[in-house]
Amino acid sequence: MLSRIRDEQAAWRVLVDEVGRDRMLEPGPMGDWSFRDLVVHLLGWRERTIARLEAAAAGREVPPDPWPDGLGSDDGVNDWIQEQGRDRSVADVLADADRSFDRLAAALDAFPDERLTDPGGVPGFEGYPLATTDWLSHWHVEHEASVRRWLAERA
Repeated sequence: MLSRIRDEQAAWRVLVDEVGRDRMLEPGPMGDWSFRDLVVHLLGWRERTIARLEAAAAGREVPPDPWPDGLGSDDGVNDWIQEQGRDRSVADVLADADRSFDRLAAALDAFPDERLTDPGGVPGFEGYPLATTDWLSHWHVEHEASVRRWLAERA
């Protein structure tokens, strides 16, 4: 599990280099969103997951969502996440994204093996054995193909 996260981090670093610092604010990887905007989006959701894992590993209650109640659908949450990250620099966003892999690995590593494999072993993640969960599937399923197309079009 930790090895998969490290492999994903290495692949992410290659992608960031492929995009290039000079294209981070260029619209297109996700409609009007720039690559930086996409990273803000991914971080918003990942930070929530990491906070839940860290709390569960420490024996604390699952924290509330970082966004206000009443935003409605995921689109409302995504709009809120974008608003919160609007003024963040590319360097800060990319550094936080890279650190998020380390935080995710550390949070998961804090659990004893028996809790990682128990589908009911972690509050807030009932039904999902942590050891077999693909923690980065959202990126791969929802966003990676459009970023790859954007990169190919601009090559």
